[in-house]
Amino acid sequence: MIQNYLNKIICGDCLATMKEMPDNSVDLVITSPPYFQQREYGSGGVGNEYNVEGYIDNLIEIFRQSVRVTKKTGTIVFNLGDKYIDGNLLLVPYRFAIEVQKLNIVKLINELTWVKVNPAPKQCSKKLIPATEPFFIFAKTDDYYFNRDAFLEYRDIIFNGNKKKAGNDVGKKYFELIEKSDLSNEEKLQAKKELTEVIMDVKHGKLESFRMKIRGLHALPYGGQAGGRLTQIENKGFTIIKIYGNSIRKDVIESNVETIKGNIHPAVYPEFIIQELLKLLTKENDIVLDPFLGSGTTAVVAQRLKRNYIGIEIHSDYIEYAKKRIKENCNNHVLDLFL
Repeated sequence: MIQNYLNKIICGDCLATMKEMPDNSVDLVITSPPYFQQREYGSGGVGNEYNVEGYIDNLIEIFRQSVRVTKKTGTIVFNLGDKYIDGNLLLVPYRFAIEVQKLNIVKLINELTWVKVNPAPKQCSKKLIPATEPFFIFAKTDDYYFNRDAFLEYRDIIFNGNKKKAGNDVGKKYFELIEKSDLSNEEKLQAKKELTEVIMDVKHGKLESFRMKIRGLHALPYGGQAGGRLTQIENKGFTIIKIYGNSIRKDVIESNVETIKGNIHPAVYPEFIIQELLKLLTKENDIVLDPFLGSGTTAVVAQRLKRNYIGIEIHSDYIEYAKKRIKENCNNHVLDLFL
């Protein structure tokens, strides 16, 4: 039963441990496996394969188990770093993502790009400093949980706090344009009616703002916008684009490279990123599994956000350090970082 694993760190090989876990039992698998030939983690294993093909093969086996134990409403997130060999960038993360897609058992929902504010400087004068890493978000079905408003929600607090109150002349220019347009009298009446309604929504704070496009006066929508809006312009003579005032949720997240005093693990991914992904992909009391727990970041953040965690880690020294972090950091502070 999955309850036997909750809020524990299991010492052992992640593939063998996951094979013992029940199907469809966790809400999120989120992890950062050891990068290919990047660091020495203690005793061989994943990351120390002879070639990149062997590395990806091992990751795929772990990924298969990750999919099996994840609920139909759940998601799987893998963070991978890249590698140069003989001056050639291998594109390791993307090779992995392509092999996953060949399995035809998940959908790649997003590639979230981590932009490192303080990337490690490199000595090579003929290469730019690598400052990004991908977090691949996969889902088993179209019913996956996804709380987009919770992701980077602090930006909405800032954004809405800086909003200016609508003035009395809001929308005035559109009334003038309607009169100048070639719309029929009936179309003009309908345009003025809907314009008045949307102006009242802005004044009452239901909308941040809006834009109006009028047939014959404005450029027609294109690309992904060409569907409903273009049809409205053709049939009604106008379309109104409502802007609700929340910041746009982009597939980019900025964060410092994590540094923790006394850390014994060679690679710690930022608590801030894990926090935002857990808020995006899980609810309180959901179960979060990290097959490569390492220094314990996933468990620390999960417990702070009132999620259940399951950690798997093969190195006992890292487990003791992770337990220490969980004990010291849980409920000591609210993490919401403003970058």
